[in-house]
Amino acid sequence: MLDTLFRDPVFFIVFIILLLVSVAVHEFAHAFTADRLGDPTARALGRVSLNPLVHIDPIGLLFILFWGFGWGKPVPYDPFNLRNPARDSAVIAFAGPLSSFLLALTASFLLTLLGQGGLVGNVLTFMVLLNVTLGIFNLFPVYPLDGFQVVAGILPEDQRDEWLSLRRYGILILLILLLPIAGGRSPLLTIIGPVIRFITGLLLPGMPDGSL
Repeated sequence: MLDTLFRDPVFFIVFIILLLVSVAVHEFAHAFTADRLGDPTARALGRVSLNPLVHIDPIGLLFILFWGFGWGKPVPYDPFNLRNPARDSAVIAFAGPLSSFLLALTASFLLTLLGQGGLVGNVLTFMVLLNVTLGIFNLFPVYPLDGFQVVAGILPEDQRDEWLSLRRYGILILLILLLPIAGGRSPLLTIIGPVIRFITGLLLPGMPDGSL
């Protein structure tokens, strides 16, 4: 990713700005939802904010710059402050991807008003692609992604503990899924790619298939 700075500095700057905005909205949604559900932890840490600076994880940002994949600073919350810890934890987790989809939908709506093409059209198009990808990726049910906690919240109680015990293997599973295999594509991208293309096809009707 960092080599893009020298090949296309304008795109690199736009990408970083849009990424910071998207991550800030995503993490803010987690923090805001946790706060509304009764846990003050995120608010006490200043995370109920749209300021990207409070949501940046330095190591995650470096990964993005060098490898094109990274993460924001996770929003902490205390499940003991929630009325229904299992259900509310799932709602908090789902709030992040939902905010990404709403951001993509908003950008798509603005595109219908302003038209594609030009700097603004290209920025809005990329905003759609980025946030659909961010939302679908985070819904994948592997710890530490949001989808893992969403699944935990909807499982029957007798299966929830068994599911949560898989957290210890989550990072390893995720790394394996992200490693490129034959054809240079990772197993995870092979799985979620068709879903991303389907949703972006709805939001960006003029986008040629296979662009992702």
